[in-house]
Amino acid sequence: MGHVIVVDLGFGDAGKGTVVDHLCSANPVAAVVRFNGGAQAAHNVVARDGRHHTFAQFGSGTLTPGVRTHLSRFMMVDPLALAAEADHLRGLGVPDALDRLTADADALLTTPYHRAANRARESARGAARHGSCGMGVGETASYALAHADAPRVADCRSPARLRRRLSALRDWYRDAFPGGADVSEDVPDVDACAAAFTAFADRVEIVGEGHLRGLLHAGDVVFEGAQGVLLDEWHGFHPYTTWSTTTFANAETLLAEAGASAARLGVLRAYATRHGPGPFVTEDPALTAALPDRHNAAGRWQGAFRVGHLDAVALRYALDAAGGADGLAVTHLDVAGARPDLRVCVAYELGGARVGRLDAGPPDLDRQAALTRRLLTARPVYEPLGGRPAERIEELLDLPVVLRSYGPTAADKKLAGFRDHLTKSSAASKII
Repeated sequence: MGHVIVVDLGFGDAGKGTVVDHLCSANPVAAVVRFNGGAQAAHNVVARDGRHHTFAQFGSGTLTPGVRTHLSRFMMVDPLALAAEADHLRGLGVPDALDRLTADADALLTTPYHRAANRARESARGAARHGSCGMGVGETASYALAHADAPRVADCRSPARLRRRLSALRDWYRDAFPGGADVSEDVPDVDACAAAFTAFADRVEIVGEGHLRGLLHAGDVVFEGAQGVLLDEWHGFHPYTTWSTTTFANAETLLAEAGASAARLGVLRAYATRHGPGPFVTEDPALTAALPDRHNAAGRWQGAFRVGHLDAVALRYALDAAGGADGLAVTHLDVAGARPDLRVCVAYELGGARVGRLDAGPPDLDRQAALTRRLLTARPVYEPLGGRPAERIEELLDLPVVLRSYGPTAADKKLAGFRDHLTKSSAASKII
């Protein structure tokens, strides 16, 4: 198969986890590498026997015996959430998840203080919330930009330095939010937090930058992204975005450092979804009511789970912002096949003009905020999706659909022409 990067082309929740699970179960894969975000990810995988796990930090190939997880330096690692996730996997009959995990020493640590600050900041926004997951990922990134002593995974092996950095972080939180995050929020003292993080270092293998090169030479690797391109920190619709690069860029940086390359696989649903506030041109309340998602419900911090029609304009924008893809994986085709009322947006009515493509442009938050304001006034121009949605998507996006998903398990996937197509692509010719 070669190395593959899996990225969501929408607002997240398109099915990256189930796609990664299929790639790992259908092919000999050495490892899954996580290359952005942190414990806020929620990648749902349903095994053939009905077991279900929502992957946050472990790679979504973990249910396949032998597949390792590597948390790269671009991850924000939450040891407490990781321990809870390992416990759930153990209950599913996967006792060795931590034994198969490595963490880059330079990855940032997400702590209870980041999480509390995240919730305090989001609560203070009131009705103008951004739709945070409330897991502290954005605060982890912003704190590190302002503080050279932000705690990192390597600090878990140095108790004195760890305690010093956690103390500085706790003091920052208390100064920034003297009222606390919430009346029910209770952050641990530094000693308790340091003890838990030191225990993490005793249990998990912490590695240096050369480790990934070895993984890439040991066998095929799947790079699993988090969230979606339309939430990207620089290309998403600001301010309803994440503090993370959600395109292929981080994975390609890691690959280039190791002298390798990979195929780019963009994931999308056969209809559109968005969790939380922000522009959603094709949102349809009738679809939200008709298509509930058992694994994605309204959340206290994220807000409502919203559903709409397929949006070719937004998907073209995502592909342009991400630098293109080699192939597409389309999920929920079983739903599309049962819903003849589903449509596809082929253009926007925007400012008195019909627009079929949005300019991705260079990174500029002011520009992105202006784009957000424009999108809030956009109106969709629809056409029927038709009875062959995968073929219609190929036509609209000018890319082959190489993986089709008709249900939640690996058995519900069809991988057709993936290797043949990638052999022809310039990127994949270096890895197959």
